[in-house]
Amino acid sequence: MTEIRTEVLVVGGGLGGVAAALTAARLGRTVVLTEVTDWLGGQLTAQAVPPDEHPWIEGPAAPPGYTELRRRVRDYYRRNYPLRPDAAQDPLLDPGLGIVSRMCHEPRVAAAVLEEMLAPWRSSGALTVLTGYEPVAAHTDGDRIEAVTLAGRHGEREITVQADYVADATELGDLLVLAGVEHVIGAEGRDETGELHAPETADPRDQQAVSWCFALDHRPGEEHVIDRPASYDHWRTTVAPFWPGSQLSFTDVEPITLQHRTWALMGADRAAGEHFDLWQFRRVLAREQFAARAFTSDVTVVNWPQIDYWEAPVLGVDDQARHAALEASRDLSLSFLYWLQTEAPRPDGGTGWPGLRLRPDVTGTSDGLAKTPYVRESRRIKAEFTVLEQHVGVEARPVGAGGEVFHDSVGLGSYRIDLHPSTAGRSYIDIESYPFQIPLGALIPVRVDNLLPANKDIGTTHITNGCYRLHPVEWAIGEAVGALAGFCLDRSLPPRKVRSDQHHLADYQRLLSHTLGIQLAWPEEIRSRPHHY
Repeated sequence: MTEIRTEVLVVGGGLGGVAAALTAARLGRTVVLTEVTDWLGGQLTAQAVPPDEHPWIEGPAAPPGYTELRRRVRDYYRRNYPLRPDAAQDPLLDPGLGIVSRMCHEPRVAAAVLEEMLAPWRSSGALTVLTGYEPVAAHTDGDRIEAVTLAGRHGEREITVQADYVADATELGDLLVLAGVEHVIGAEGRDETGELHAPETADPRDQQAVSWCFALDHRPGEEHVIDRPASYDHWRTTVAPFWPGSQLSFTDVEPITLQHRTWALMGADRAAGEHFDLWQFRRVLAREQFAARAFTSDVTVVNWPQIDYWEAPVLGVDDQARHAALEASRDLSLSFLYWLQTEAPRPDGGTGWPGLRLRPDVTGTSDGLAKTPYVRESRRIKAEFTVLEQHVGVEARPVGAGGEVFHDSVGLGSYRIDLHPSTAGRSYIDIESYPFQIPLGALIPVRVDNLLPANKDIGTTHITNGCYRLHPVEWAIGEAVGALAGFCLDRSLPPRKVRSDQHHLADYQRLLSHTLGIQLAWPEEIRSRPHHY
């Protein structure tokens, strides 16, 4: 076994993990960053989910490192792609012209850009990156984690990393289990939290659907139909309690109103009540942005309602059940693709688009599916402070009050409370929320002194996770965690002391705002404006 000593260990290389590692390194700390796949970036890359962002993302409210990431993505396209002159000169270049975001782009481009951002710190020796490693054991002494043991997924020798601070940036909060950190799974009950949209009582099985995304282009006149999945008939005939029919359909429910709606893949007839084309929804490369004949097709990522897997949870179950659920999620995605290729209705009256082609080069895999499933909900720490719907939800707050103002704010975010159908058979919960702050108390476990959450495992509830789970918020959480580890090492202070002492808290917030350029409060004219899509 190999042993490594570092000041900060970040387990999980998603956006929060990268932000935490980068921030700690910039503050002069030695860092080890680990990632189970071979791509850094988590939901943006390995999960192949284009960014979900808020209306003010181009302004100073965005996390500074996330702003740098977006700028570098645009510059990557300008340097390497045959953009049309007007597209190249557009300061708000959007390579995919997707509906979901102001900047949709290929996951592999984001992976390359993140490597660029970390490169100088790796070269200096301040940062060590271990890809292909997953945590298998945590070594604790009382209320501290002394070390974490990591196993290589391809037979490499185990590595044990000793660290002063450990950030759990895994997608499912894996260290919380390994280190015995108090945590929550699934939905809290209204009898506990008082939240308007919580179930009456707690339900650990009430977890948001996962989705196994994939990338496609379209080659008319060609045949790219995949083998018929073994589970295809199951998904053609299974009807969820919250769905109007089979998920292998263009008819689903509108998340806010729960009314039925109809999509089209391409050529939507808006006059007939069809939504915009699904093809445009998460398109990551729009050929109209590039020189004529540079690309024969757009490229889109399928992260659509039809591939939400809701039949079984992935948390609170044994490894065999989790593996079975994830395999079923893959089967659902492939079944939907097969339906698109063979049976989906076309505007011309025919059925199927056999020219739809998986793009494994876009996802960095052999089969065209993402490296890992899109995880919307993690284990969550029991924290010194838990963000409730009453702090951010429009219906749960006085009219026009805006989001709760937290004295210990460490960053900002904004998104609707957006919960996808759950493994408890519950439909969408999609409700208005105000632009919000990230309170330091939500980053501090009730007991363990040196573990910090840096992904979706912070002190939110099942409900508020719905707005704190998006790309820029995860990055903001990571920045705050990396800075907190650096600050605590500088001052020889535990994180909970930083929060409980107003002088230490003020010094830490000055580090965030003055040194790192992180905005801690929304302008008043924005704070009271509900987030709209």
